[in-house]
Amino acid sequence: MDIRTHVLEKAKQAKQAAQRMAVVESAVKDSALRAMAEAILDNRAAITTANEKDLAKADEYGLTNAMVDRLTLTGKRIEGMAEGLREIASFPEPVGKLTDMVQRPSGIRVGRMTVPIGLIGFIYESRPNVTADAAGLTLKAGNAVLLRGGKEALNSNIFLAGLLNDAAKSNGIPDGVISIVEMTDREGVRHMIEAEGIIDLIIPRGGKGLIKAVVEGARIPVIKHYEGNCHVYIDKTADLEGALRIAVNAKAQRPGVCNAAETLLVHHEVADAFLPSAVEEFVKKGVELRGCKRTCGIVTDMKAATEDDWYTEYLDLVLAVKIVDSLEDAVDHINTYSSHHTEAIVTSDVLSADYFVTAVDSSSVMVNASTRFADGGVYGLGAEIGISTDKLHARGPMGVADLTTYKWVVYGKNSIR
Repeated sequence: MDIRTHVLEKAKQAKQAAQRMAVVESAVKDSALRAMAEAILDNRAAITTANEKDLAKADEYGLTNAMVDRLTLTGKRIEGMAEGLREIASFPEPVGKLTDMVQRPSGIRVGRMTVPIGLIGFIYESRPNVTADAAGLTLKAGNAVLLRGGKEALNSNIFLAGLLNDAAKSNGIPDGVISIVEMTDREGVRHMIEAEGIIDLIIPRGGKGLIKAVVEGARIPVIKHYEGNCHVYIDKTADLEGALRIAVNAKAQRPGVCNAAETLLVHHEVADAFLPSAVEEFVKKGVELRGCKRTCGIVTDMKAATEDDWYTEYLDLVLAVKIVDSLEDAVDHINTYSSHHTEAIVTSDVLSADYFVTAVDSSSVMVNASTRFADGGVYGLGAEIGISTDKLHARGPMGVADLTTYKWVVYGKNSIR
């Protein structure tokens, strides 16, 4: 079967499942989600085996250590997938809510009802645990999902998608609500994003090249999970001991994820006191540092940063460092170079924190907290299907509520106009 036929057949089957999902009761969805969680725990060994097949090709695909970390399904991550599904099941029903009902002079009552989006095409790379997140969130919101993962996680994704669809089907969910494109040819992405009238929304989650290709070629709406060029700014009033913990955590705790910090900004008044000890800790963690001219004047053996470094999402143990003259300069740098994902300020001054939160144009803004907290599960969403760096229709970590839309509902009494 050619790739176009494969994609369109999968999409059409999933579209039919999505139409049937619109009337599935909340109790049935929640029962299915709990069954999906149990299926993951009952099949831990098989999931690990599928994942090991993918890991065996890591060198062949040229994956970095950080990318291998993203690909690996540890026992804790497998349990985390199940826990995320259980938490999603516990959330209130997002579909069918009538809000903003008003009585009009004509006698009609008008309001808005939350409804599923329909069939969501989810295109992603590297992280197979995201398969469970996407399946659970879309199902809870009454949608179907057509998954298309990267070749590096093919075995893991195919096994998980089949496992979750079967568990859902056995508990009253239409077959095909969770489906996957089993071919990883790049041409498959093109056919998905051109499936106008079949797929209702595309959510791409991956590197800059993937996002660019999807946005430029899509004929249907796209919500971008764009790159995570995240910043930590150390203000002149920061508790420097706490600032060091936050900066090191934001960069080194898990460098291959989108909410890891890529640039450290330091106010010039604390640079001499902060940078030497910070550099020492970063070096212990194996972080390569690239500094501006002023930074290199304090730490003389640091590699010089280039203009490209300020734009770069490294997804690795590399950090750009810049000394700034003021809070305003830090905000200007962030708004110029960031991907509008997540930024953090470390400060003891309430006014500085308020200015930063108001002025920084990113989907998540942290005050005295690591950028690593920018995560749907941490925010209480159960999981996330992505972190939108757009401003419409969703922004930041996308949970169940972000996978619904609304329609207008009008009630009358034999009303005519």
